[in-house]
Amino acid sequence: MTTAYEDDVAAWALEQVALLRAGQWGLLDIDHIAEEIEDMNISHRHQLAHRLAILMAHLLKWKYQSDRRGASWKNTIRNQRDKIGKLLKQMPSLRRLLEDPEWDQEVWDDAVDLAGREANLTGLPKAREWDFGQILSADYFPS
Repeated sequence: MTTAYEDDVAAWALEQVALLRAGQWGLLDIDHIAEEIEDMNISHRHQLAHRLAILMAHLLKWKYQSDRRGASWKNTIRNQRDKIGKLLKQMPSLRRLLEDPEWDQEVWDDAVDLAGREANLTGLPKAREWDFGQILSADYFPS
């Protein structure tokens, strides 16, 4: 191993890949590989949460500011639904997060905060208004 993890993670990762492919098991930096895999999983969870918060914030704005609806909001809603769908297709195990009440509430709180800041909305619901089937449905727009 020529590049230390602490010096250049990208170069280190490429070296680890080469070692894996060459079957050089004894030269692998197992502790850091495990850390990177764990971080990758956390990153995917955060990506799902972030995309859902953006989607739900736009659904809140769509519902509570009907006079400001436009193509931009509709495009953001559709784009986030598409990206979430692809993410869940590539990593179906992330679906279990949708059933985690604590995670769900955190994402909803983020959506409410985002909608409040972006659209100056106040008094938004403390609990999620729509089920995930509606939220992810391509043709659902709350009225």
